[in-house]
Formats: sequence, structure tokens, C-alpha cells
Amino acid sequence: MNTRPHKQSMSELKLRRLTEHNQRLREDMERPRVKVSEASASLIAYCKSTRDVLVPSVWGPLEKKEDPYSPAGAGGCNCRVM
Repeated sequence: MNTRPHKQSMSELKLRRLTEHNQRLREDMERPRVKVSEASASLIAYCKSTRDVLVPSVWGPLEKKEDPYSPAGAGGCNCRVM
């Protein structure tokens, strides 16, 4: 008696790999595309309209209440150490 499972032939393995690869390529083709010029224009518009607190040379200095990286207040960090 043969207790080992049926081994696939080499041609069956190749066919399965090609079929899987073909399916991945079809999924790639269905993915929505954006032209590079549109993507770069969108990125430029976002960078011009969104204030970056880490670049004060461009946007100017921030007040303490606007700075997300400043300490929470004079009372400390509101942490409890036990």
C-alpha cells in the first residue's frame, strides 16, 4: 500500500504557478491608476496648504498652544509614577 499522498507532476505544479501569477497580474491591471502629473500636482497642493510644524523656517514659529510637541502645560506631563 502506498501511504504517501499523490504527488503532483512537474507540469501540474508549473501550471498552478502560472495560473496564480496570471491571477496576480489581472488584479494589478484592475487597480485604479493616477497619472504622475496629477499625483504630483495633488502632492504639491497638499504641501502648500498643510502647515508642517516641523518646518518653522517655512511656516513661521508656532505658539505653544498650536505646537503638538510642546509639554502639556505648567503642571507637568500628568504622569503618575508608583
